[in-house]
Amino acid sequence: MQHSTTSRRALVASAGALALLLSACGDATSGTAAPAATTEATAGTTTSSAASKTGSATSAAPAAPGDVTAPGTKLKVGERAVVPFKYGTDKNGTIAITVTAIEQGDNADLAAFGEKAKGITPFYIRVSVENVGGTDLAYSSVSLRAVGPDGKGTGVIISGETAQCQSESAKKDFTTAGAKFETCVLQGAREGASVGGATFDKGDGYDKSPVTWTK
Repeated sequence: MQHSTTSRRALVASAGALALLLSACGDATSGTAAPAATTEATAGTTTSSAASKTGSATSAAPAAPGDVTAPGTKLKVGERAVVPFKYGTDKNGTIAITVTAIEQGDNADLAAFGEKAKGITPFYIRVSVENVGGTDLAYSSVSLRAVGPDGKGTGVIISGETAQCQSESAKKDFTTAGAKFETCVLQGAREGASVGGATFDKGDGYDKSPVTWTK
């Protein structure tokens, strides 16, 4: 696999999508709110998807080196989670993820996204990644998702990078225990909203009960 330094930019948030998020109808039988819809515009195509998942969370101490952090664990920014990791079809191992900071940017930082970024505030999730299992995970990358103070999705899906938030992948030597790299995950929220944490939701169990870091 050859590492590419060109990042694809994609932004999910249109006036229609935000209106749906604000006016989702309640379920007639349960009385709970129906899942909000978002609209994704990527490479000239438009698709519809359910709103970001929210997982049940179980408070726990940070994982000790070598221990696997249970799905649903709640951590604070700066604490370490050890998780099983699969990248592509042939790379499997164990990594440690530490969210080191969650920073708010300015809408002007998203100038390269054009009109699609109107009314969006960027947030930068800064992450340290360590190869714990010592398997070949060269050129792999890690994805996290921002959540609001209530633990729910922000209603905005954005990917790519800005000058203030550079996305990095593992280098070719990310193949031994202790190898590390740092990256920044670009996320967004509607203007006036805030981000209260970040989640890792990849892999068995974590998709339904993510590991969550809060400020």
